[in-house]
Amino acid sequence: MKLHRLFPRATLTLAVAALFAPAIQAQSLMDLYQASRGHDATYQAARAQYEAGLQRADQAKAAVLPTITLSAGVNRTDQSADMANGTTNSHDYETHSTSLNLSQPLFRPANFATFRQGTQQAELAEAQWLAAEQDLIVRVSQAYFDVLSAQDGLAFVQAQKTAVAEQLAAARRNFEVGATTITDTREAQARYDLVTAQEIAADNDLRIKKLALDQFVGVQDARPLPLAPAVALPAVAPQDINYWVDQARTQHPSVRQARVALRNAELESTKAISGHLPTVDLTASRSMNNYSNGGPNANGTDAANVTTIGVQLTLPLFAGFATQNRLRETLALEDQAQAQLQGAERAVTQGARTAYLGVLSGLSQVKALEAAETSSQSALDANQLGYRVGVRINIDVLNAQSQLYQTKRDLAQARYNVLLANLRLRQASGDLNGNDLQNINALLASTPAAPTTAPAAKPAQSR
Repeated sequence: MKLHRLFPRATLTLAVAALFAPAIQAQSLMDLYQASRGHDATYQAARAQYEAGLQRADQAKAAVLPTITLSAGVNRTDQSADMANGTTNSHDYETHSTSLNLSQPLFRPANFATFRQGTQQAELAEAQWLAAEQDLIVRVSQAYFDVLSAQDGLAFVQAQKTAVAEQLAAARRNFEVGATTITDTREAQARYDLVTAQEIAADNDLRIKKLALDQFVGVQDARPLPLAPAVALPAVAPQDINYWVDQARTQHPSVRQARVALRNAELESTKAISGHLPTVDLTASRSMNNYSNGGPNANGTDAANVTTIGVQLTLPLFAGFATQNRLRETLALEDQAQAQLQGAERAVTQGARTAYLGVLSGLSQVKALEAAETSSQSALDANQLGYRVGVRINIDVLNAQSQLYQTKRDLAQARYNVLLANLRLRQASGDLNGNDLQNINALLASTPAAPTTAPAAKPAQSR
């Protein structure tokens, strides 16, 4: 599966559009993901590494292709000879030479092993690129849901502050008419001050999370779309832990990289063994020499052309035990690569199991918190009624309010955690791609409205 087919060229247009989208327009998860692909430095570095890996793979083809060289030169020769009669014979001439040489490997096991390593290098580059793609998806999603969680946290704290403020006002009125003691007012005031401090912290947390998202995706004042109201979270499918484990052991990028490393180590052993083997090359050359002043023999020769073709056999005899020692080294490295492959398989197996159980746990937690939200609302209603009839005190109502809003915050966070857990499960199995973000996009609201805040509880009036 080629990676460029997962993300067609049309996505570049989406990325550019997201980068220059107006600040007031809300963005979906897919919008911000496309923007991050053109902005995130880690992802850009991984893409450059992928391109370099492909080029490195192509370089290995040179090991089995012919080598052709062209050389040219000009030489001047001053020749003199002492003759038997006592005279000196001098002869000067220039040589203009051009030579074309070709060498084609016929039997070179080391070269063919290098070529096979090049094809493995392409697969390694693709596995590394896939890991970078999946990591970017998870990081963008994490930053996206961090902002939504911080927005929900601030909204629920503000709703709780409104409810506590109304409870404080009711306590003051009841104290003024003598229906309650000053204790109710002070308890409500203390809770109001606490919620105010929580609001400040929640507002600061939202600002930090928004800055982190903006920096990550390169969009100024990004406004992620919230989840649609009452959305049904997707269940894990298939619900078979062994399926996810098998997927991880088969196609996880780290396992693929470890397999490539093992095959390369085996090919290094092949190259080391070939140090004992002969090499056979086809050679051919064509040399053309032009002379001035009659050439070296002064016999009037102006040019000499020579063409040769043949087969060259080279047999290594002794290299100072370098070949034997190199073979021992590569065999040890082969054992190392085998152990690293086993370690990678065990790691992804554990990761897939953990991620699968995390999704199941998250879904169960969402159901439990939904039940807890209903129970907390009932508890708050009962405490307000008890406060009105005099069987509950003000602190009971305040505690019930605090429990309700804390449950709402936990429920909102649990929903985001389930979506992230689904992505991490697919990442753990090596099957994460842009289509998984499209599935989450379908769960988002279609309008840029702020997340729905919890309604403020009505203050309880005592008799």
